[in-house]
Amino acid sequence: MSWWRPSDVGLAARSQLADAGLAARLFWRLIQLFPAALQRPGLVRDQVHFLGNYSLAIIAVSGLFVGFVMALQGYYTLQDFGSTEALGQLVALSLLRELGPVITALLFAGRAGTSLTAEIGLMRAGEQLSAMEMMAVDPVRRILVPRFWAGVIAMPVLSLVFNAVGVIGGWVVAVPMIGLDGGAFWSQMQGGVDIFSDLGNSVIKSLVFGFTVTFVALLQGYTAKPTPEGVSRATTRTVVMASLAVLALDFVLTAMMFSI
Repeated sequence: MSWWRPSDVGLAARSQLADAGLAARLFWRLIQLFPAALQRPGLVRDQVHFLGNYSLAIIAVSGLFVGFVMALQGYYTLQDFGSTEALGQLVALSLLRELGPVITALLFAGRAGTSLTAEIGLMRAGEQLSAMEMMAVDPVRRILVPRFWAGVIAMPVLSLVFNAVGVIGGWVVAVPMIGLDGGAFWSQMQGGVDIFSDLGNSVIKSLVFGFTVTFVALLQGYTAKPTPEGVSRATTRTVVMASLAVLALDFVLTAMMFSI
């Protein structure tokens, strides 16, 4: 007795292709409706406040402690090579190139992404989206587009905040606690960090992650089953899929940036 039939495989493959097609069409509509977001900037502003301001506390606190840990670990490692004066450069490059965009995106997915999915999913469960369609109001234009572009805008800003607070946390550990020279800390950082390549690549990564995390959150909420269980599963899928996508895209972007 076989555990699967060819028809089951074909049905699963067709279902996956249909889901991929739906996601592609929705993403294209979100990009295509960018002028509609510019026509109503108040909606985007409110969503930037909702996504960015409410995520600011966890981003700042996480950045501070990541800076603490980076400074301690970096000091113990550089001490073996007699290069502790390069601690500022190590902390800044680690935050800008990798930790800042990646950890911010993961936290953004857990905080703002789940909120978006739950909000859109509850609208679907409460038939609010269907009611808007009955009134000839496009829910994608009115609901999804402002939230999508607000997430794209908020993500780089939060990443810069994470990086700045992380550098400050590294300085707190390196200079007042460990006793390194403050001038050497900042001068090594200034000499080793390139404003265009390092900071620019960090902004590019955060933009890509903002597109990815926000789109995954909106897609899961928009396609969630209109039941409490369906909304909860969609919220869980948002965290899992967005986190995996961020880590995979981080590898691809890092490989591209350092190979050019």
